[in-house]
Amino acid sequence: MVKIDQIVLPDFPLLLAPMEDVSDPPFRAVCKDSGADLMYTEFISSEGLIRDAIKSRKKLDIFDYERPVGIQIFGGDEEALSLSAKIVETVNPDLLDINFGCPVKKVALRGAGAGVLKDVDLMVRLTDAVVKSTKLPVTVKTRLGWDDNTKNIEEVAERLQDVGIKALAIHGRTRAQMYKGEADWSLIAKVKNNPRIHIPIFGNGDIDSPQKALAYKERYGVDGIMIGRAAIGYPWIFREIKHFVATGEMLPFPTVEERVEKTFA
Repeated sequence: MVKIDQIVLPDFPLLLAPMEDVSDPPFRAVCKDSGADLMYTEFISSEGLIRDAIKSRKKLDIFDYERPVGIQIFGGDEEALSLSAKIVETVNPDLLDINFGCPVKKVALRGAGAGVLKDVDLMVRLTDAVVKSTKLPVTVKTRLGWDDNTKNIEEVAERLQDVGIKALAIHGRTRAQMYKGEADWSLIAKVKNNPRIHIPIFGNGDIDSPQKALAYKERYGVDGIMIGRAAIGYPWIFREIKHFVATGEMLPFPTVEERVEKTFA
């Protein structure tokens, strides 16, 4: 089993990545039914939460059937993140996740998401502020670094663990890569194999088949994997990976009836 603080997950858990305009309650329900072990909301602006923006508040909606479920926030200001963490705590998710990985311009170039990767000291201060503001387990999702010259994920992992995060999900690209090229899981493996690291490490990036999921599990030794884009339009990937990892056999593709049922459920 894998533990995030007091949250117990099965061996090699499959996580649904937080995706803007995708990971809403209906989509999460479908993925949960298809085998996702841990899910996250769409990311929520800390500034929006503390200003009581309707769009941000609506993203706090979670349901018991989803558990365990985490709420993800983003921002570049210590006070705003701390206050938003307290707001998140009121809806009682299982954990709180900080987004230090979103590469899109409107987030990263405003000093949030992957933009924080340019200043590791700031990232540590922001994380420390959130950890100290809530009783919830705090986790982080991030990338290898800002660009090829600043792949600092090994330092980041140690320092974030030192201020109290309970798990780390790493996308195997830099911010400069966006979603281009292949994800580099070798650095994720280095983090996982660092003897100082004792929190769960989840890999993310390019997992789009059961065969690749098993191969990466064996090659890189991560505690679990986070799946994002591959689940869009095909939530069955969770159950297919679970079955293949357990048996080495592929499940049959979903029938037309199953696809229709999921689409219009």
